[in-house]
Amino acid sequence: MQVVWPFLKLIFRNLARQKLRNLLTGLGLVVAISSFGLLRTVVDAWYAGAEATSANRLITRNAISLVFSLPIAYLQRIRQVEGVTGVSYANWFAGIYIDQKNFFPQFAVEPESYLAMYPEYLLSDEERSAFLHDRQGVIAGRKVADQFGWKVGDTIPIRGTIYSGTFSFVLRGIYRGIDRKTDETQFFLHWQYLNERLKNDQPARAEQVGIFIVEIDRPTRAAEISLAIDRLFQNSLAETLTETEKAFQLSFVAMTEAILIAIELVSFVVIFIIMAVMANTIAMSVRERKREYATLRALGFGPSYVVALILGESVMIAMIGGVVGVAITFPAAAKFGARFGSLFPVFAVSDETVVLSVWASLLVGCAAAVLPAWRALRTPVSEGLKSLG
Repeated sequence: MQVVWPFLKLIFRNLARQKLRNLLTGLGLVVAISSFGLLRTVVDAWYAGAEATSANRLITRNAISLVFSLPIAYLQRIRQVEGVTGVSYANWFAGIYIDQKNFFPQFAVEPESYLAMYPEYLLSDEERSAFLHDRQGVIAGRKVADQFGWKVGDTIPIRGTIYSGTFSFVLRGIYRGIDRKTDETQFFLHWQYLNERLKNDQPARAEQVGIFIVEIDRPTRAAEISLAIDRLFQNSLAETLTETEKAFQLSFVAMTEAILIAIELVSFVVIFIIMAVMANTIAMSVRERKREYATLRALGFGPSYVVALILGESVMIAMIGGVVGVAITFPAAAKFGARFGSLFPVFAVSDETVVLSVWASLLVGCAAAVLPAWRALRTPVSEGLKSLG
């Protein structure tokens, strides 16, 4: 400790000698690290749906496209497949609440089997019972309810887009997620209520579902059971494609893969740019202290001590800027998530992002000091002492 404290004191004094330059470099690091963290959080948010899936759930859809539906009659045949422990179903509803910009995911589901299959959606017993027994009832996630100021018992008018007409729903419950990875922006209504409307208004579209959600006994049997389900409907008018829930979610991510790659590249380019700025700052400091480093070496301090001084100053600036940048990332992400909650239902800074940001700061500090330290060691002591008088 007697050796370390004077060394740290010297580093802090060096930092204070060019306050403005070091301050501006530190601010650049704050912006770079917070930007890096925010961009990484955007990438994580894109994959949030896939990360929150269950290995025990499969999705069965029309083999041609999600645009095409499947007959509800497939339900009983899927249930009979060995290894299947439960089946539910859902339709994408896509209605408009007041204004088109008020987007949130809406699904018509079979409520009892669906909620049993998704225990991560937490409802009180009273809310669950009220929803199950009211075909006009709906439940909504906590985030979407907060966004629009909904309370249990409110009437919610939704104008259909895929399904024509205006639907009037009663909010019977507000669910919350079991953890922060759970999507709390969804809206669930009764499939049977929608189907009854279709029987009257569009009979040809009745008795159809968008997807079947299949619960299986063991994740290791996912491929086997998927193949067995699809074989049931080979050569039918509506052939099926069954895949894991994670693969189903990742298929949507794949549509925007180029955007994700671009965001990841930008996040690393930001780090590279601030690394160059940091290296320039340290190089200027080393040039200004060339005589001092030469004096230290003449007094008997070894090259490792000089390198430690340069590296210590660089790492100190980088870590201070990095820690502040990480701290700013959290409120920035919270504000961003509140603004674009419908686009990114789960938007939270992960532990992995924090660790990456800290490591990026450390890397910038170390890499920026390499070339200036090398140049300082290559400068002969006699040359460094020339201007002393």
